[in-house]
This record gives sequence, structure tokens and C-alpha cells, in this order.
Amino acid sequence: MGDTGQYISPLSERYASREMQHIFSEDMKFTTWRKLWIALAEAEKELGLPITDEQIEELKSHRDDINYETAREREKKVRHDVMSHVYAYGVQCPKAAGIIHLGATSCYVGDNTDIIVMREGLRLVKKKLVNIIFNLSGFARKFKGLPVLAFTHFQPAQPTTLGKRATLWLQDFMMDLEDLDYVLGSLKLLGSKGTTGTQASFRELFHGDNALIDRLDPMIAEKMGFDECYPVSGQTYSRKVDLRVLNVLSGIAVSAHKMSNDIRLLQHLKEVEEPFEKEQIGSSAMAYKRNPMRSERIAALSRYVIIDELNPAVTGAVQWFERTLDDSANKRLSVAEAFLATDGILNLVLNVSDGLVVYPRVIEKHLREELPFMATENIMMRAVEKGGNRQELHERIRQLSMEAGRRVKEEGEDNDLLERIAADPLFDVSLKELQENLKPELYTGRAEYQTERFLEEQVEPLLEKYRELLGLKSELSV
Repeated sequence: MGDTGQYISPLSERYASREMQHIFSEDMKFTTWRKLWIALAEAEKELGLPITDEQIEELKSHRDDINYETAREREKKVRHDVMSHVYAYGVQCPKAAGIIHLGATSCYVGDNTDIIVMREGLRLVKKKLVNIIFNLSGFARKFKGLPVLAFTHFQPAQPTTLGKRATLWLQDFMMDLEDLDYVLGSLKLLGSKGTTGTQASFRELFHGDNALIDRLDPMIAEKMGFDECYPVSGQTYSRKVDLRVLNVLSGIAVSAHKMSNDIRLLQHLKEVEEPFEKEQIGSSAMAYKRNPMRSERIAALSRYVIIDELNPAVTGAVQWFERTLDDSANKRLSVAEAFLATDGILNLVLNVSDGLVVYPRVIEKHLREELPFMATENIMMRAVEKGGNRQELHERIRQLSMEAGRRVKEEGEDNDLLERIAADPLFDVSLKELQENLKPELYTGRAEYQTERFLEEQVEPLLEKYRELLGLKSELSV
């Protein structure tokens, strides 16, 4: 049981997965600090500084058993988190205490850990994004040929297919994956640059030997699983890195929000519904309701992430020269919570995309109600082929459409446009002929073909590329 007398973030309690919470946990942070201190000590030893194997082995033996209480007590006195953990590590490793953090500044562990944590967060986001693409590709394939009423301005427009509509969601998420891959592949470590980025402390340690100092950052990067470090920096890595990462998360939120809005509107139309559990309650007052609560939650969390992107943008813009500390408290909140919220969004999208319920008869009913209006251009063209005057036919169809529309809107009756056209001698066509040509699939253009090509040429190669990431299912807390 948690402490119910203090605030607990809903991002951790309700929305984010245990995996993502671990990535941003204290254990992840401080064990990574210790890994970085070990990497620094190893590199310095390999470059000739008087550090012993015994000291390094002592550091490794206490890498994961962090003495948090010692660190907390020390921080109350010195008001410095890094030096508190240097001290606590030294208590556990008395032989190595004197070489922990040698030549480094606080950002050596702080900033490098931030990069490592963001990389792990992006990897988890990528895994979930790939599985969402898989879910939606299956949905698009299943319904590639099912005609549906399309909308522009949320007004009935020329039909499409349900599968083709899903490709629009798919394409957005694939663009997000492309952006994510680029940013993930471009992440570099800060390395060990010193207090203003000049590596002055290492110049002293290595007696001005530039060749040795030049080897330090690449060695640290390799030990921590990176290809390279940023070539120049102040005390910190450029805060534009955080902005690039949150740009990716914000883009995912935009895609998810768009899809969730579409689903909410479709659920209102009773054409498509998100999953609804057997004992789920839609409303405390209206027992019959089936609210699209998961899609609404996607939209809510997505707005949070989209707005949160402003934090690293402003932070990056207001940094002073080589370092200022007004980034720290903001970063602790904005970066971590962007990842936790995005994780919550992806959990929901995974769940929704894996269980969408389609109602073809309702879809057909809505199509039938609107198709007569959409068929008028074809009707007019056939009448022209029989010798009719296009301008006269256009005006007459306009008049008849207004009359039929008025009957639907003001009297609540069925659309009788076809009957009106069949009764008008100007068109020289029977009602039977008109009804025979009122097949929805005749009006969806190349929607099915486009869907097939998109899945075959774009989606399937991507899923094959990332097949080792597939098989993820989402479990929601609430």
C-alpha cells in the first residue's frame, strides 16, 4: 500500500508502464552514475594515471548496491547531489574513494546519464510504436475494401474505405518512427569535458598531453555503448538535444491525438468502437452509455506532451554561455514526464488498435443515406451522353438535391433524390437503373488499391525490418 496522504503522479500510478518507470527511476539513474565513474576510472588507468585494478574491482563490486541513506544524509549537509553520491560510493569503496570522479564535473554523471536514459526511453517507445504499426496494418488489410462514408470538414464527402482511412493513421505513426530512428541514431554522450567544456582538469592530469586527452572521450563512449561524444560543449551538452527528443514524443502525441479524435467521432456515428470491457461502466448516471474513454484519455495525455515540448525549447533558448542551472529542475520534470506520458499514450493506442470493433451495417446505412447526392455527377454525365444539356441538367440536379435535403433535414424523412430524378423527364432514366448504379464500391476510387500498395511497399518492409520487436501487448492499469 502506498502513502495515501501525499501526492503521487498519475503518470506513474495510472498510465506509464513499469518498464518506462524503471528507466526514469532512482535505481537506473544512480547505477548509471556508478557505471560512468567506473568507465572514467578504467579509461584514466588505461591512459596511464595511477589507478589500480584493485580500486576498479572495488568500484565494480558496489556498482548496484547503492547506499541511498548515506547519500541522503550527506546531501542534507552539503546540498549537492553528485558530491553526496561520490561520498556514499567512497564509504563503500574506501580504497577507491580518492579516484572516484577524478577530473570530472557534476555534468559528467548528470548529463551523460540523461542521454543514456533518454536513449533507453526512446528504445521502449520505438518498440511500442512498431507494434502499433503492426496492429493498424492488420486492421487496414482486413477492411481495405469496406466502403465507408468519407468526410471533409466532418461533412459527408466522396466515399473511401475503412482500410484506406487506417492508412492515414499508419502513415503518421511511420513518420514518427522515421523521426525517432534519426534522433536515436544521432544521440551522443557528453563525455568528460570539465567545468566549462575545455577539459582543463584533464590537461592537468595528463600533463598537457593532447594525444592522451583526445583518447579519453572515445574510450568512455565505447565503454558506455555509444559510438562517439559531442565534439564540443560547455559544461553541459546542448539543451537542443532534449528539444530534439521531445519533438519526437510530441510528434507521436499529435498522431495519437488525431487517430483518437477520429475514433471518438466514429464511435458517435456507431460505425467503429474502441474496445469495451464486459463489466466496464460508461457513465455513473446513464447506464446505457459506451463512452470512448480510452480514446479520450489518449487525447488528454497527448495534449500534455504537445504542450510539454515547449519546456526544452525555452530551456535551450535561455542557457547562458557555458552553463546556467535554471535547466535542472525543469529537465527533471519535463523530460521524464514527457516519456511517461508518451508511454501511457502508446499503451492506450496499442490496446485500442488491437481491439477496434466495426459495424458494417451501420456504415452501409450511412452510405446509403448519402450516396444519392454523391452519384449525381455520374447521373448527370450519363444524361449528357444521351443528348442532354450539361448546364440545364446541373441546375435541375441542384434544385432536386435541395428539395431532397430539405425533406431529410426538416421532415426527418428518407432521402428521395433518386425518385425525384427518375420522375423528371429531363434525365430520361428509370429508378431501377439509378438503383443498380448505386453500389458504394463504385464510388471509392482507388482506395482499396492504394491501401494494398501502401501495405505491400511501405508497411510490410518496415515490419520485416523490425520483426524482433513484434509481439507486444498492452495491459492497462485502469
